[in-house]
Amino acid sequence: MQQIRHQDSWNPLREFEDLSSRMSRLFGLTRWSGNGEHETLAMTDWAPACDISETDQEYRVHAELPKVKKDDLHVTLENGVLTIHGERREEKEEKGVRFHRRELSYGHFLRRFTMPDDADPSKVDASFKDGVLNVVIGRSKVKPAGAKEIAIK
Repeated sequence: MQQIRHQDSWNPLREFEDLSSRMSRLFGLTRWSGNGEHETLAMTDWAPACDISETDQEYRVHAELPKVKKDDLHVTLENGVLTIHGERREEKEEKGVRFHRRELSYGHFLRRFTMPDDADPSKVDASFKDGVLNVVIGRSKVKPAGAKEIAIK
């Protein structure tokens, strides 16, 4: 019977960390530290819940961001991709306070949404009130051209 050396044994936590790292890179969530070394995502990173809806005139994105300050929130629309990112900072612990449970996540967050072709980047409005971000993107009246056959020369 062959003995398995300790370093060769299967470690499910290592496998999970490797899978998590690969998924993070796939979705663009991997961070690099200032000295160029890879930094894995911390367990405190989170993703806010979002609702996306539409009317005939606009698209609406609502993101729940409790305890996020407006200054720690950034919204961009570039090349048809709406990006919402920022940070929920952990409050300083008070002396003498003991937590029995901590379920709130803190840290950086990032959400990206590919918008439909008729979303008009010149008609974007964002507001933030009571921990809810509302982004409204107008729809273009001009419908993008459908598929066009291109002659091969």
